[in-house]
Amino acid sequence: MPAKTQPIVIVKKKGGHGGHHGGAWKVAYADFVTAMMALFIVLWLMSQSDKVKKAVAGYFNDPKGTANLLGTTMAGNGVQVTQNDDALKQLKEKLEKEINAKKELQKLSKQIEITITPEGLRIELLETKNGTFYESGSARLSDSGQELLELLAGELKTLPNNLLIEGHTDAAQYSTNANYSNWELSADRANSARRLLQRDGVRQDQVTQVRGYADQMLRVKNNPYDPSNRRISILVKNDNGAATPQIKQGQVVGDAPGASGAAAQEKK
Repeated sequence: MPAKTQPIVIVKKKGGHGGHHGGAWKVAYADFVTAMMALFIVLWLMSQSDKVKKAVAGYFNDPKGTANLLGTTMAGNGVQVTQNDDALKQLKEKLEKEINAKKELQKLSKQIEITITPEGLRIELLETKNGTFYESGSARLSDSGQELLELLAGELKTLPNNLLIEGHTDAAQYSTNANYSNWELSADRANSARRLLQRDGVRQDQVTQVRGYADQMLRVKNNPYDPSNRRISILVKNDNGAATPQIKQGQVVGDAPGASGAAAQEKK
């Protein structure tokens, strides 16, 4: 008799438990990392100033309404808060007090603007129709200009902050001489201010930049001939080393835009 055919038996072995439990540790690890991140955020917040704590708490309560307490918005276009802000605020108040205490400078207070900006403390000396801080059409400082810069030097030389000095003119052409224009005048006035500041104690390496902008960065754009476009700016830079300053646009005071042609061509 022929041999009986043996049936073929196929044995399927199941693998380990990886198919069901292999990813469980990843979930647990992610939860652990999230918890640690939350812990470190809490520890960081506990070490911050009351101003930062208040701003963060306000943001979570009302993101759109209180973010400006920290000087920023969700768009990220606000002012960066640094530990140097309080020092700059104190300097601003001290300078304003000292200027108002001097009779000769008190009457020029409207030509002296001191503002805190994202880059630092900006001190602007604004010229008037007949000149204030510089002799007309010259880079030579007037008596008022020298007195004010001497006062500023006494305070600025005590700071660790770097300084940036800018010179600006209005749109009226300085002269028909192609060898000396608004570019040269704005740079010479900025350098004149630098020399006096350094003569009175500002460190040689404290002034990191001196710039002449001519009429390319007008303060009052809708009136290029406004006298306040002629100015010197001294920027006390933030400790974080903020870069090129942003020019604050002022408002036309007195004469309306579109000054007469004769007034527009007055000397610097």
